[in-house]
Amino acid sequence: MGNCYKAQEASKKSVECVMGKKRDEWLAIFADDAVLQDPVGVSPLDPTGLGHSGKEAIAKFYDTVIASGNITMEVVFSHPAGDECANVVKLTNDMGNGMVIKTDLVAVYRANDEGKVVSLKAYWEYSKLEQQIAKLMAG
Repeated sequence: MGNCYKAQEASKKSVECVMGKKRDEWLAIFADDAVLQDPVGVSPLDPTGLGHSGKEAIAKFYDTVIASGNITMEVVFSHPAGDECANVVKLTNDMGNGMVIKTDLVAVYRANDEGKVVSLKAYWEYSKLEQQIAKLMAG
């Protein structure tokens, strides 16, 4: 199996684990030196814009961002190529108390020969998320 299909399989496992709140299984898909950028670039979730490097940092991201809500992800298209897979995703996060936010994004997974994710980059606009939250808070 080529690395693109390994990346695609890892992306499927990632979605399953995030939606099922399977933290340890989600962390297991990553290589020890993996880098997670979600979203890509500078944001309150990543003030440096360099991403979360290594499993400890990725675990902290899970605990502070993913675990805080109930996430549903619909993979609209999955495009494997090279050693990567790009997924077009519709994400909904029910954060409780009527706070439901929706984000369209592209998640690009890169896998190594062992099928472990070495890079996960999620492309979405943090400012749109802030606008949704502000609108919900104004209520």
